[in-house]
Amino acid sequence: MPAQRQFGMDHPHYDWSPITTRGVLRWPDNARVALCVIVNLEHMEWSTPEGSFQSRSLAGGSVARPFPDYARLSHREYGHRVGVFRVLDVLEKHGIKATVALDAMTAANYPYLVRHLLERGCEIIGHGVSVSRMINSGMSQEQEREYISESLNALTTATGSAPQGWLGPEYGESARTPQLLAEAGISYICDWANDEQPYPLNVPQGEILALPIMLELDDVNAMADRKVNMDRYSLMLKEGFDAMYEDGAANGRVMVLHVHPWLIGQPFRIGVLDEALGHMVRRQGVWAATGGEIADWYRRNPPVGGRR
Repeated sequence: MPAQRQFGMDHPHYDWSPITTRGVLRWPDNARVALCVIVNLEHMEWSTPEGSFQSRSLAGGSVARPFPDYARLSHREYGHRVGVFRVLDVLEKHGIKATVALDAMTAANYPYLVRHLLERGCEIIGHGVSVSRMINSGMSQEQEREYISESLNALTTATGSAPQGWLGPEYGESARTPQLLAEAGISYICDWANDEQPYPLNVPQGEILALPIMLELDDVNAMADRKVNMDRYSLMLKEGFDAMYEDGAANGRVMVLHVHPWLIGQPFRIGVLDEALGHMVRRQGVWAATGGEIADWYRRNPPVGGRR
């Protein structure tokens, strides 16, 4: 997509919109903050398929080692075998229904997990094929369209319903991903990290919202990539929420937390999530919701007023 200099930006994916000029967004029961927790379940393949793209900084294990990298592979699978149940228990304790980003290989290879997620009332959203196969700009349009279709078909087969939302593996997109996702029927996408409210993306076919994740509060981004210690991470979660809660009195905010059970589900880290979520939901005016519920509400009740 060629760069075109426009007011505020140089791409046409969405309109520039400083939050100070927007209308007022109100959540159910006049809540200040809509709280969404995305739980990531992604399969790491033993051998990266030829022609696929995998992030060079992919977390897990200690450092990347020659094949077979048992430490990284088994560290990642800990989330599927142990960590996810611990994380879901904490969310349930605080009355938060999980939004689970599930890739095609997890859906196909872990049927017990799929049943468990459905029994617990989780919303399941698309998450590509595997963490070993990111969407990237080296794909042709048809290759990317087939990739998206493979992911969505796998989830539809496994769960009995088509997913409403999408989070790309490692936030991976090409310049055409939002358009192809909207074309495929996806109604919200979580790859963009530039706001504290949902907002519409510009697509020629269909309709799609961005539901922005707080990237710096992503547990992998913070603790694995940036080496933030657990005490500081706990404080970041609470301080981030408190600031958004204060701002949300005038105009509603959305706080989307992205967590990985292989990391935050470890027995010595789960208390960080438990404590932080307890801090959040104890406040009046917090709406704990799935990504789909937030997107649906926003569409039915868009911000009122505003100026350019």
